[in-house]
Amino acid sequence: MSEKRDRKDLNDFLEQMEEKFGISGLAPEQYSSLGLAYIVDAVYDMMIRTLVLGLGNGRVRNFHKITSSIVKAEAQAKLIQTILAELSEEELAVYKRGRNTKSATSAKNASIVDYRTATGLEALLGYLYLKHRMDRAMELVKTGLEETGQMPKHL
Repeated sequence: MSEKRDRKDLNDFLEQMEEKFGISGLAPEQYSSLGLAYIVDAVYDMMIRTLVLGLGNGRVRNFHKITSSIVKAEAQAKLIQTILAELSEEELAVYKRGRNTKSATSAKNASIVDYRTATGLEALLGYLYLKHRMDRAMELVKTGLEETGQMPKHL
């Protein structure tokens, strides 16, 4: 298969999931903020793990250490703060709805402010994922990682 075809298949992942598994017809706007944050936990983790693995061959322990430092609530809170000015009105509204959602749980090693701010980022990224806008999600994450100095550079 050509590289272009492979990329198209990756971009169509959600469409394939919907088709093959009959995922509900809810629009992204209909999901709760915590539901959006829930789905993106896996998506964001996969994005960061892919970046870290792209650094080259290494020990899984080192991969995990780098990944954990980027996906934790404190790091996510810093990331969203650097990209707030770049969000559209729609994206900002989704972020704020996620940030303001009260959760029954909180992170073990994060302040409540960082936890809620990170939940807002996750809600936004989950929304973009379900809207089939991973290009935009990746653009925002890349900008945020670069501006916060969190872009993985070495093992």
